[in-house]
Amino acid sequence: MQSENEVAVAEEQNSALLYSDECITEREVVEAQKLWGQGIVRIGKVFSDNGDYSKEAADFIQEMYGYDLSSVLFKPTLAANDQFRSSFDAALSYFVGGNEAYAEDKGFAIKPYTKVKFDNVGIINNSCRMAVAMGNYYFTDTNGAETKVEYTFAYVKDKSGKLRIVTHQSSLPYNPQSN
Repeated sequence: MQSENEVAVAEEQNSALLYSDECITEREVVEAQKLWGQGIVRIGKVFSDNGDYSKEAADFIQEMYGYDLSSVLFKPTLAANDQFRSSFDAALSYFVGGNEAYAEDKGFAIKPYTKVKFDNVGIINNSCRMAVAMGNYYFTDTNGAETKVEYTFAYVKDKSGKLRIVTHQSSLPYNPQSN
């Protein structure tokens, strides 16, 4: 039988955990991808409607990425000079622009897009506590043009059971004519 003190210590340690001890399922990854795409579309809509798109993007990053849990490895598609975004502010700049420290950022998420579709080549969750998805995703702009982008996302589950992105790498497909 545990003493009251031992129970209190165990409860305190459990509540201090940043990550869930539940395994991540493929279904959860697909749902997180759907939410990510909807978030990108929503940021662009708020921008088009002259709303507070910076706040929308900040809320999106807070909700979808794990900057408050650990390091995040983020290599966005359209970043050449500062191609790795390891801080919340750097990610926000990529999505909405306006940060002098990242002059190349034009605001990826405020283009805007009407749809984001994920096409997974595979999802691996062998370690149970992290899942990695790789494939192509397609961004449809307001003129109906679709841009294909290659991606790799790694997810962890926070203590509330929500998937959070801790690795995000995306790039335009190799084009042999550009060499």
